[in-house]
Amino acid sequence: MEYLPIFVDVRDRKVLVTGGGTAAARRIERALSAGAQVCALDPGPEEELSRLVSAKPERLTFEKRLPTRADVADSFIVYGASENEAQDELLFDWARECKVLCNIADVTDKCDFIMPSIVDRSPVVIAISTSGTAPIIARTLRARFETMLPPVYGQLAAFAGGLRDRISSAIANGRERRHFWERLIDGPVGDLYLDGNEAGALARFEEDLGRAQDGDKAPIGEVYLVGAGPGDPDLLTFRALRLMQRADVVLFDRLVDDQILSLVRRDAERIYVGKLPKEHTMQQGDIAALLVQLAQEGKRVLRLKGGDPFIFGRGGEEIEELAAKGIPFRVVPGITASAGCAAYAGIPLTHREHAQSCLFVTAHGKDGVLDLNWDVLIQPAQTVAVYMGLQNLLALVEGFERRGVSMDADVAVIENGTRSNQRVLTGTLRNIADKTRAADFKSPSMIIIGSVVQLRKRLGQGAGAAAEAAHELSIAAKSN
Repeated sequence: MEYLPIFVDVRDRKVLVTGGGTAAARRIERALSAGAQVCALDPGPEEELSRLVSAKPERLTFEKRLPTRADVADSFIVYGASENEAQDELLFDWARECKVLCNIADVTDKCDFIMPSIVDRSPVVIAISTSGTAPIIARTLRARFETMLPPVYGQLAAFAGGLRDRISSAIANGRERRHFWERLIDGPVGDLYLDGNEAGALARFEEDLGRAQDGDKAPIGEVYLVGAGPGDPDLLTFRALRLMQRADVVLFDRLVDDQILSLVRRDAERIYVGKLPKEHTMQQGDIAALLVQLAQEGKRVLRLKGGDPFIFGRGGEEIEELAAKGIPFRVVPGITASAGCAAYAGIPLTHREHAQSCLFVTAHGKDGVLDLNWDVLIQPAQTVAVYMGLQNLLALVEGFERRGVSMDADVAVIENGTRSNQRVLTGTLRNIADKTRAADFKSPSMIIIGSVVQLRKRLGQGAGAAAEAAHELSIAAKSN
């Protein structure tokens, strides 16, 4: 570690900034935001600095002149951002003589300290540094943290700070108090606040504090019903990632990719509850009962489901049982398979010239029986997205044919959609069953029916699409 990472209190202390460009303006803004009394000096300020000065922010004074040794001597920190080598070097020498901390912009060997990239969620602040060797890496990391940490995290810190006296007076034992804080921030109270439910967070805090005072230290469990999306980990929501890192135990389906499962907290217990047609590791009722049992044991339970839990994911059945037993739960939607798979295949589900509606259906009904509303399915100018339909593809084709739908209607079958091993076959109702059989397509596969499939030739992009197109040609040759 080349630099000591510290946060310095500059409130009401003089910070000197020299220079008239963007670098000077950024340093002035940063110092003002930390409560400093800022003195800015430059004989010819540029437009950005002039706008900042004309806004007349409190605690900022500006003079059109060069700095003197006296300006440096009574400063707490000095920033040199004139980009004039001789001027900045003189400023640095004065700072050394006066024993004042100095930073010369972009000149590492003329810096007593360096400026990190920061993520500001005040009072939470994250500082990122590469010791001046690769600032672009620090900026890249900052951008990632910015997306990971919603602005409300700072508000959560302030909210928790307001509870400090209550907790200190209610829980005398330091170890127990620390554990209570951990459960508060990394548990239901924190989750409710981050979700925008401050009243609910306060109510849960009062309940938890009362339990702690009564000597009941076991946290109340809850269940997170989280949609993992169609496969690509990049399609997870930020909320999903946050709860995945919080769970004590995870129940996951067959459709949850290993890359997604690797994002779950490392020490969380993993329980596989996946299903194949006519081959269930655990019956649906048993899954719901296990969710209740684990939550009643005080655990934070992650129910991780492929796609969206409320679109053919049976999530509604599971939370019915949770609600009946009084188990707290929260639902995090995921990108549903039809939206994700179609997008990655270059097929828009709706298009002004092709489809003004999209119908989601499952070809796997209760007890495996195919029971569809055909009058709705055969309507014109719509796209039909069929979930879990590969095994019943031939029955689907025959159903459309019996109802007078043209066998030249366009169809796409997308296997392992959004994943690195995605494959796409396009054809018609007449030949799609033969094509998928020849290509040995497996589940999970999404079926898209409608003229929007024609757009794939124009909209499918990238090497993956080109490889799939070549594969389609070879399959077409074999099937013909």
